[in-house]
Amino acid sequence: MVEISKTLILGGVILVAVGILLSFSGKIPWIGKLPGDIFIKKDNFTFFLPITTSILISIIFSLILLIWNRK
Repeated sequence: MVEISKTLILGGVILVAVGILLSFSGKIPWIGKLPGDIFIKKDNFTFFLPITTSILISIIFSLILLIWNRK
């Protein structure tokens, strides 16, 4: 039961962090504009694929989970 509670708490913290990041993403200049992020804009079509930003966020969350599981 303790493991489930830790997982739920961690999931909640991650959701809150993602929500805060999304609400302030316009104010953080490097989010979505890193080298490797794909942005194509044509007449009536816009395509955005933040590959590098996704990798960076994945590394950060992996480090958080690594630290969390060492306890």
